[in-house]
Amino acid sequence: METTKESICCPRFDPTLWDEKTVVWENKLFVKKNLPAFLHMPLPGTIGKMMTGISAKIETAGAKPTDQDFLWLSYDPSPWKSENYIHVTKEVPGLENVTLSGTFMTKVFDGPFNAVPEWIKEMDLYMSAQNKKAQKYYFYYTTCPKCAKKYGHNYVVMFAKI
Repeated sequence: METTKESICCPRFDPTLWDEKTVVWENKLFVKKNLPAFLHMPLPGTIGKMMTGISAKIETAGAKPTDQDFLWLSYDPSPWKSENYIHVTKEVPGLENVTLSGTFMTKVFDGPFNAVPEWIKEMDLYMSAQNKKAQKYYFYYTTCPKCAKKYGHNYVVMFAKI
């Protein structure tokens, strides 16, 4: 089957690269964009608009990582706000450039987004078995809904900062 850019926009995700790993970042560079949310769900149309604008600026700046290095982390400080962190290879003019540092434990989940509360419980059990406790959770939604349907998996990587 021929694959075109229109038929699949997200690269196929390999869960073994992130499942039950510990990663250490020191000043890993991201651009940050806040989005309004309603009960932890981004308002309709906000994600596509955000990604279109940010992607263009990242490409213009020559700051786009490879597919293997792509990361888009989401953190919800409240039910009404989502903080989005898109990894870049260098600072991007016109965007909020931030760094993340620390040690993170990861675990891959597969399923609908409404399973996040159960995934947090599972992650807490996994970390507890290693005498670790999360300070903060970030989520990497690895594919858009259309590509998740095409691939048959909706993989989400949970990053727990310890």
